[in-house]
Order: sequence, then C-alpha cells, then structure tokens
Amino acid sequence: MVRETAQGLEIRDRRGMEDNRMDLSKPRGGERRNFIERAIEEDLASADGSMEITTRFPPEPNGFLHLGHAKAICINFGIAATYGGVCNLRFDDTNPSREETRYVEAIKEDIRWLGFDWHERLFFASGYFQQLYDWAEFLINKGKAYVCDLDPDEIRKFRGTFTESGKDSPNRDRGVEENLDLFRRMRAGEFADGTRTLRAKIDMASPHLVLRDPVMYRIMKADHHRTRDEWPIYPMYDWAHGQSDAIEGISHSLCSLEFENHRPLYDWYTENLELESPPRQIEFARLEVTYTLTSKRKLRHLVEEGHVSGWDDPRMPTLKGMRRRGVPPEAICNFCEEVGVAKFRSTIDMVRLENAIRDHLNPRALRRFGVLDPIKVVITNYPEGQQETIEAINNPEDSAAGTRQVTFSRELWIERADFREEAPRKFFRLVPGREVRLRYAYCITCDEVVKDPDSGEVVELRCSYDPQSSGGRTSDGRKVKGIIHWVSAIDSFEAEVRIYDHLFASPRPEEVTEGQDFTTNLNPDSLIVKRARLEAALESASPGERFQFERVGYFTLDEVDSGAAGAVFNRIVALRDSWAKIEKRKK
Repeated sequence: MVRETAQGLEIRDRRGMEDNRMDLSKPRGGERRNFIERAIEEDLASADGSMEITTRFPPEPNGFLHLGHAKAICINFGIAATYGGVCNLRFDDTNPSREETRYVEAIKEDIRWLGFDWHERLFFASGYFQQLYDWAEFLINKGKAYVCDLDPDEIRKFRGTFTESGKDSPNRDRGVEENLDLFRRMRAGEFADGTRTLRAKIDMASPHLVLRDPVMYRIMKADHHRTRDEWPIYPMYDWAHGQSDAIEGISHSLCSLEFENHRPLYDWYTENLELESPPRQIEFARLEVTYTLTSKRKLRHLVEEGHVSGWDDPRMPTLKGMRRRGVPPEAICNFCEEVGVAKFRSTIDMVRLENAIRDHLNPRALRRFGVLDPIKVVITNYPEGQQETIEAINNPEDSAAGTRQVTFSRELWIERADFREEAPRKFFRLVPGREVRLRYAYCITCDEVVKDPDSGEVVELRCSYDPQSSGGRTSDGRKVKGIIHWVSAIDSFEAEVRIYDHLFASPRPEEVTEGQDFTTNLNPDSLIVKRARLEAALESASPGERFQFERVGYFTLDEVDSGAAGAVFNRIVALRDSWAKIEKRKK
C-alpha cells in the first residue's frame, strides 16, 4: 500500500507478518547461518521487536534474467521468508533507451517459475519520479547539487583517477536560484539531450570516485515504457536505487558485491536528504559459473550478433533458456542453496549445477529408450512378422512409477556407438561373435556385419537371439556383461534430438588474448543435431515433461520448435558416463 506523507511517498504492507515471524528466542538447532542472517539477527535483537524485515529484488527491465539473478532472487525472497518478512519486486526503470514492457513481463514470469511470489508488492522506480525530483530540488536548496554544462566526456576527464584528484566543474559554484531555474527548465524540456546534467556537490578530491560530484539527472527525450514522454529528464541509477529502497521502507538492501563501492554514495544521499531509518546495505558475491557468462551486456551481444537463436536459446544461461532446455526450477534453487552465500568472489564449477539437475531429475524422470545415432539390427532367428511386448520399469528410483510395455520385434535399432568391429579390452558392448543383453529383453550375438559397398560404412548388423534369455536371464547361467538399449523398428518414431553442450569451450570465457573478444571462446560443438529413433511412448510427451533416455541423458520436448513438422527433444544434461569421458579424451 502506498500513501502520501509530509516527507513524500511511503509504502507499508505488513499483513501476515505477525503469523510468520521467526521466533528468535529459540536457537536454530545447529543450522549454519550465513553472514547476512547473522547481521539481520543482530539488527532484530537490537531493535527489540520493532523491526520488520523487508527486502527487495530490483531488476532493470532491459533484458532477461540469468543464472546470476536466480541467486539474488533466492537470497532476497528466502531471507524475507526466513524472518517472517516480505520481499518487494521493484523494477529500477530509469533508462528508457534500453527498457521494454516485454522484459517486465518476462522477469515476472521467470520469478514465478522459480517458485517465488511478490503478491501485491510490485513497484517501479518510475512511480517515484516526482518524489525523486522533489528531493533533487531539496539538495539544490541546501547547496548540495548543481547544474553542470560539461558533456559526458568532459565529466569523465574532470573526474580524475584513482591516484589523481578530480577538477571542479566550471559550473560548480553556481548559486541556488540559478541552479533551480536551470533544473526546472531541464524538467520542462527546454534543453537538448546531453547538454546539461544535475550533479551532487560532494568532493572532487574524494578517494571514492563515486563521490566526485556524481551525476544525478541527465536529459534524455525518450519514450518510457510506463511514463511515455512525461519526463525529458531521468534519474541516474545510483540516485534512484537507494532512494527507492528508502521510500519502500526496505530494512535490508541485499546487493551483489559490485555495489559495495557505491555504498558511500548511497549513504551520502540518505544522510543529506535527512531520511529516517535508511536501509542497511549488505553485499554478497554474485554467482559466477565456469563455461558461461552472467553479463547482460555480453549476453545481448550474443543475441544481436546471431551467435545464438535468441534469449531463450537453450545454451544461454538465461532463465528463459534454461527453462526451454528443461532445467527444473527446483534444481536451480537447490544449486543456489548448495553454493551458499559468500562475501568473496569465486567461480563455481559447472559440474555442481549439472549435478544438482541430475540429483533432482534422477528420482523423478520417467525412463524411456532413445537411440540417437541408430544402426539397424536384424535378428535372423526371430520369426518374421512376430512381435511381443516387454515389460520395462518406468523409474527404478520410484516404485510408484510402475512399468510400461515396449514392443520387441525382428528388426531393431541400437546405438552405433554400441557396436565395434574391433574393440578395446574393456568394451563390453556388441562385437562380432560376442553376446550382449538387450535391456529388459533377450541376449543377442552379432553374426554378420553388412556394409555399404561404396562407403564401407556399417549399415546393418545381423544377429541371433537366445529365446531362453528373456529378461536377460540365460538358461545355462552364463554371465553376459554388456547391456545396451534399443527400440523396435515397428513402432519407434523418428525425431530431432538436440545435444547441447557448454556454450563456451573455455571455463573462463572472458579470458582472451589481446585483440580478441569473448566470442572467440564459443564452443563450435555446443549444439549437435541428430535424427534419432525414439520409443513409441514418447510420441505423447508434452512440453515440461522430463525423461531419462536410458544410458544417454535427460531430455524434454522443445516447447518452441515441436509441432506439426515433428517432435524436437532437447538434452537437459548428460548422465555421468565415464566411458564417454574416456572416448572424448582420446579424440
């Protein structure tokens, strides 16, 4: 709820907090608390019950959310829930040149997909534009802000460096009345873009570069996604961000570590505006993962330069891309929780995310057969025209998942990689003269290899089966080590299967040699498309369902490209396959 006060806008909505508030009089039973939780508990204890925890997630609507945002979402919504508080969703929409309504809607959708809800607590920095403007005039009247005629390049030159003090703007000593007049004329749209700015009057010799008379407002005659052409001037992010927190009554402003250097400026603003109970800012390390990037600017470059198909490309670390790929939102949240909250920068191995995905899917995903690189098998001693149904387990991790019936026939498809004419010692799959077990079915022996006369490529394997080995059991008790999967040629169907790998070949994509950019580290094999043969049961798959193709990986139906032209399945993540790793190293 928003209401007017003598000091401006104030937001209050504490419904249900009393019922959900954490009882701090009881110890948390050995749970390890991170530094944010410890700080909040200290604040609650010192406030003696008068503090209400309010956090916020404040994205800029200029792109799509990525994996790094997921961590911030989990922290802000999670902390609020832990301490019986509330978390606002606020869009810091202060740059109309980059912001669009479609990003607003996409961000809302992604947060809900992760499992969080802001209920009625949806706000926009643009809703505070008038209050921010009034506060700017307040600082002008105090002699703490002035209108500057320097252009952006000149401001940058005057700012100085880490080792050299900055120089005063020629306009720094303008009087209050002149500054008010010029600022109001800026507001009225009298001046051209970029010709004037409003700057805070702090200290051009400060060791903190952010305190060297930062820009508060710039002239930008651009259409805003909410206010349209109402404002020809827009607040800078640093001016709007902290003050928006104060307006909303945020108790704890939880930010990623890059905002630590901006904290002195936020403190200066709140002190000089004489705001009561400003939020406490606490910084945490942003989430960085190997083989990927979490820079919105660089992700936009990948999209605009056509390196990926769009923001929802399943190789992208965007939540849109990960959702389309089939990554469960619970796995992302579990990963963020497992990584934890740290104060210092580090890069997390992608394997930990992949393991979180597998750990979530393994007990839940139904098993199915999918042959990605098929080669035909003809069982010569199986009667022509005969077929039978074989019972297969849906999920060995879940007894309630039951079983299904798969068709067995004279002609089958198996993986090409499951056959070798000549094989190393530990290759326990199909080899001429060697027996293997077909998963849930019979044992077969390869008797003959048929090749294309022109290319020499193997096109068919002629095998015999042991009729007494149903279910893999042999009548004489012999042991057959190799087990391979298969599909029947009778009712399996052809589908496109997309095998996704890391988007970048380097674990640290931003590390490049001089003269190159990060795109030189793109992985040329990040997407491999195959024409696969899939078990008949997969014809009824729906977007959002996730399956384990036995011995291959976890897959889902692509919700964008599947349709009348046929099914498209995306690989979510591979299985832990030590043999595949050996083969990859040999190449």
